[in-house]
Amino acid sequence: MVNYQERSRRKPSGAKVKTAHKKRKARMGRNPIETHIADERKKIVRTRGGNIKIKAYSSNLVNVSDPDTKTTTRAKITRLEKNTASVDYQRRNIITKGAIVETELGKVRITSRPGQTGQINGILLKEE
Repeated sequence: MVNYQERSRRKPSGAKVKTAHKKRKARMGRNPIETHIADERKKIVRTRGGNIKIKAYSSNLVNVSDPDTKTTTRAKITRLEKNTASVDYQRRNIITKGAIVETELGKVRITSRPGQTGQINGILLKEE
């Protein structure tokens, strides 16, 4: 089913809003891509205006930036530490922006949106 991103047909008071036009293709949305920790699997999707998005369905590698040494290396993800976006995402090992993953280098906070950009970037967190 299509995610339709138009305003509600009801006002805050509960009254119906008169529709000015039918549904438009420009108002269509897509289901969220829930990136898992597994072997890398991506898909290229054409978006509005002929642009593209690379959807990462699963990945087990992350580009880790170390702010102290100012270097970036690629590391393997061992497990999902924490995902504050949803408790359900944390249970199902789904990576979103802001999630904290455990890697060979240490804990990394994800700074990219894997379902939109197709890659996982993160910043190495300092151990306290």
